[in-house]
Amino acid sequence: MLTNRDKAIIKDLNKFRVMDRDSIAELHFSNLKNPGYAANNVLLRLLRDGEIQRSTAFVPYCYFGPDVHMKQNSAKIGHFLAILNVYKEMKQLGELYSFLVEPKYGKKGEGAEPDIYCYFRKTPFFIEVQRTIYSEKQMNDKLARYVDLFNSGVLADSPHVLIISDQRYAIDGEYPFKIFQAESFTQFIQSLKQVTIPAPIKVNSGGLKRVVR
Repeated sequence: MLTNRDKAIIKDLNKFRVMDRDSIAELHFSNLKNPGYAANNVLLRLLRDGEIQRSTAFVPYCYFGPDVHMKQNSAKIGHFLAILNVYKEMKQLGELYSFLVEPKYGKKGEGAEPDIYCYFRKTPFFIEVQRTIYSEKQMNDKLARYVDLFNSGVLADSPHVLIISDQRYAIDGEYPFKIFQAESFTQFIQSLKQVTIPAPIKVNSGGLKRVVR
């Protein structure tokens, strides 16, 4: 029989697609004397019982939820772990009300596809976690999709856009939302110590409501 903690781990594995052992220990076993040891024992039991999947292609090992279909050496693993790291940063830095991984708006390949949609300190954000360098055209196309989403009126409010990347992009033009750039979420918060984030713009909702998890 699955414990409540087992269920919480499996839920997170499905949500984040993939998690490394150390992150599972940090998020679910931090109250114990030896989180890593405790996490290993639980994960081995869940793996043995067929409740989760594991990849030994990485150290520490990575785990997948039962609803995740991903190759154990997929190039996407690094991307999803980067998203997970942003989540861990946000949990430590402030009030995190919602965190959705890769929500889709519109048809695949046509609408906005942020890596993260979240409410942090009562402020909505779309976050792009860029591990590869985009061309100017790729970045302009991505931002244009956010403009289309804003203009569609389906959002209850307009999230700011945060680009997390080692690359600084030259973004020109005016947008109906604020665009931030930083190398990490922690750096972004530090850069705002002397700056107040503008309040999100309210737009007419077409029925889509904010989902809080």
